[in-house]
Amino acid sequence: MLAHEFRSFHEASKRNGVILSFGGDLSENVMVSLGEVLKLRMQQAETDATVAKRVFSIFVEQAQNIIRYSARKVTAADAPLPRVSAGMIAVGADAGRFFVVCGNEVSSAEVPALRDRLDHLAGLSAEELRRTYREKLRQPPDEGSLGGSIGLIEIARRSSAPVEYDFQEIGADLSLFCLKAYI
Repeated sequence: MLAHEFRSFHEASKRNGVILSFGGDLSENVMVSLGEVLKLRMQQAETDATVAKRVFSIFVEQAQNIIRYSARKVTAADAPLPRVSAGMIAVGADAGRFFVVCGNEVSSAEVPALRDRLDHLAGLSAEELRRTYREKLRQPPDEGSLGGSIGLIEIARRSSAPVEYDFQEIGADLSLFCLKAYI
């Protein structure tokens, strides 16, 4: 039964255009290794260098968001690096364009603010995203941010369409957050 189930999973991934996927405990070191594999796959497919750079950039931003903000931490958030957090990430191709999709658990209390931020970014033009990005670079990071508070803006800027996202409650205090960007 094991081989049958795994083969079904693998075939479903291929049908959905997935060229790279990872699910489990993610760290900066794992992200770097996956990034090397992604670069190699893009080179083998002779992907346009500009497109490959955008795919890689979005992949890194999404992986960092999992590492920094997943509610499922293997190491404590205040522990010295490396941080290790649980999540999933996949890169694929669909209808002639690439996609990067990730998922991780977040506190349900964070969902309204995250939804508002994503809705706001989805409504901005390319020029407005550039301006927002430049303004954010001049400001201190948001409270509770473990980066420069620009990751979602960077993903939106590099995407060829508004990012798609969804939340699913998975308990009283947790929600699964999924984010998909097309390039």
